Amino acid sequence: MPVAAEDRLLQLQSQALAEEEAAKARGELLVRFLKDKLAKEEHSSALSLHKLTAQWRAVLREVKEKELREDIAVLSQAFARVLDCKDSVIESLVTDVEEAEAQHARALGSHLQNIDRLLQLQRCRLACLQEGFDAQLKALEAEFETERKAILEQHEEEIRYLQDVVLALEQNYARDNHEATLNFQSARDDIKSKSLQEKQYSRLQLSGKMEGLWEQFRAAMQGYAEATEHQKTAFEGLKQKDEKSSREIEMQAKKLQKLQDLVAATKALLAAQLRDNEERNRRAREEKEAVLRRLQELKNKMNQARAEAHDNLARLTAQSNAALKALARVVGKAERILRLAEMCRRLETEGEKVLPFYPSSLAEGELFDADRVLKEEPAEPLAQALQDYVGLERFWQRFNKARLEEQALARELAAVSHQNQRLRGLLQQYLEGLSVSPEVLSKPNNPLLAIEHKSRVPRFPPRPRPQL
Repeated sequence: MPVAAEDRLLQLQSQALAEEEAAKARGELLVRFLKDKLAKEEHSSALSLHKLTAQWRAVLREVKEKELREDIAVLSQAFARVLDCKDSVIESLVTDVEEAEAQHARALGSHLQNIDRLLQLQRCRLACLQEGFDAQLKALEAEFETERKAILEQHEEEIRYLQDVVLALEQNYARDNHEATLNFQSARDDIKSKSLQEKQYSRLQLSGKMEGLWEQFRAAMQGYAEATEHQKTAFEGLKQKDEKSSREIEMQAKKLQKLQDLVAATKALLAAQLRDNEERNRRAREEKEAVLRRLQELKNKMNQARAEAHDNLARLTAQSNAALKALARVVGKAERILRLAEMCRRLETEGEKVLPFYPSSLAEGELFDADRVLKEEPAEPLAQALQDYVGLERFWQRFNKARLEEQALARELAAVSHQNQRLRGLLQQYLEGLSVSPEVLSKPNNPLLAIEHKSRVPRFPPRPRPQL
């Protein structure tokens, strides 16, 4: 029965491996088919995009050529006007320079005269200061000489006094040193004599005590030898018996130790063999279990890899389709942007064609601060995201300019509409004044009852056009 179960298990494993190989072959065939399809689609899309780009470039070249010819004509006219303005400005500047040079010459002459007068006054002032300085210097020299003589005399007196003091100190030191030396020698001689006398007295006392103690020791030694003679002989006999017994005990102990060592070695050998057999069996079981686990893990990994490859292939196909759709949308958006740019180009004025970007209203320091802030590394996430759209700065300038013009035109339209309504009201009043009807006569501001002969039409001052 166990052999049949193992055969059945092997048969099932071989069937599972065959099914896995077949599934793997089908997956590889599907992957190859999808890769070929993706390569063909990429090739066809690249070819179509190349053709579309070539046709679009030809159209753009024609349109750009017309625009450049028109721009060159406009620029030539603008350049001629600017050149005339510059010539007139240069002529006016030349006249201003000549007048400025004449004024500078007159101012230089008056300045040199003033400098000469100031130099004369400065020379007189320096002469007076030099005289005062010389007088003060002589007075200071005389005072210095008197003080110097007094200081030198006082210094000599102090030197003589210090020499006398030093001589007296040396004499006192020599006298004190001689007296201290004499006292030290006398004290040393007294101490030496006292120590010699004490040493001789101690030696005599110790020699007497040593002789008495030696006699006592010899007497005690002789008494002890006489008293322990019998015990000494008995001790010698017991000592020999003890040595013989100890040798026999030692021999028996050695034999017993050898037998115990042999028994312990035999037990240790048996235990080691048992442990080795158990360890081998355990390692064999663990290796078997590890091989089975490894086989199962490899099967699971293979299945996961196949599932992931299938998912990746499906995802790649979906992403390629989405990319194609996104590219189509981008191309459509680009075509729409180009059409709108062409329409905006047709609606531009000659001034906008020459100067498409209005000059900045900021001062030079403000422009420098703005450039410095733009060059700094942004710290906020929104500012970092805006760094990706720096290339659209010109577009936003033109867009803002268009928005400003739109707002200005809307305000101007509102003002004109309001003025038109007021003019309509005044015209209505004028027409009502020309016709006589009950409705006109019933109104409180009847123009037929006006006494003052003044025009009721207000005089509107000319309204300046808003500047952009």
